[in-house]
Amino acid sequence: MAGNSFGQVFRLTTFGESHGEAIGVVVDGCPSGIEMSIQLIQDDLDRRRPGQSRITTQRNEADSVKVLSGLFEGKTTGAPIAAIVLNQDHRSNDYANLASVFRPSHADFTYSQKYGHRDHRGGGRSSARETAARVIAGSIAKQVLARVGVEIQAYVSQVGRIEMLDAKKWYSAGEIEKNIVRCPNQSVAKQMIELIETVKASGDTIGGVVTGIIRGCPVGLGEPVFDKLHADLGKAMLSINAVKGFEYGDGFASAQEFGSQQNDLFVETTKKRGSKTLTSTNHSGGIQGGISNGMQIEFRVAFKPVATLLKSQSTVDIKGKKAIVKPKGRHDPCVVPRAVPIVEAMAAITILDHWLRNQAVKLEK
Repeated sequence: MAGNSFGQVFRLTTFGESHGEAIGVVVDGCPSGIEMSIQLIQDDLDRRRPGQSRITTQRNEADSVKVLSGLFEGKTTGAPIAAIVLNQDHRSNDYANLASVFRPSHADFTYSQKYGHRDHRGGGRSSARETAARVIAGSIAKQVLARVGVEIQAYVSQVGRIEMLDAKKWYSAGEIEKNIVRCPNQSVAKQMIELIETVKASGDTIGGVVTGIIRGCPVGLGEPVFDKLHADLGKAMLSINAVKGFEYGDGFASAQEFGSQQNDLFVETTKKRGSKTLTSTNHSGGIQGGISNGMQIEFRVAFKPVATLLKSQSTVDIKGKKAIVKPKGRHDPCVVPRAVPIVEAMAAITILDHWLRNQAVKLEK
């Protein structure tokens, strides 16, 4: 199976399946001498882990990280950083009835056709359990980026048709983590939670949107042709399970406007603002020509409803015969609350990779 690695300089490779012994990651290219807090990594994993609230899957995993290499005396050595999270609460028997049928909108059919042999327990490699490894790598990346003043946050801005209108803003971590849906608007969050609980009770699922903000990003990250910064951010986000769409800046809404409405005009630099060149608006979302322009980077990630419903659906079996499937097990009625740290992780990995690539460009000049 190819395609298990991401990044060029800061590069991660993940491994493991939902019901295997462990989920793990190997991170290569991390600069040496960086103080690395295992507790901060664990904090990010705790925000992603299952069983954390009544609106998430009740699979009970501690998701305790164990770093195997790459750190010495609390600092990175420059060697590959390997880390694992053990799987402890997998109930493989819950998936016994799925061995010979294909769940609608899952990877069951495509995996079976591509590889001829699949792990049906919890989806195997296609399970979102794999994202725990990304969160580990992303937390490492965030700690490196903090050294150069780059901060990354994400939060839930929409569930179903319930949407907060004051998105694209930077919020405090306390505002985001104040409720179990991770929406910084507390009144909107209450409506979101009520909707998710109603959907869960009916055995159905619902989708949503996560907004991402990157601030402190220097000018010049991104390559101008195939490795545009927004293209790599898009690939990073679209590689997350259940993601159906990515937009940055004004995104699809910009297609409805005139150039005179969309252009971000440069403003005169004053002593008060220092030497930084700014724009009066940020329709571009902090990226122009595929390269960061120093403004706040803003993007949105759309997640579809989880494909596993706790109700019967028609399907076919491995012989192509009509069948009925009613999955058992424990599943998220809405993925976006737990997707927040995953979006942050993939953004951090992408930004750090481009930051390190940019250092090489400057050395060549």
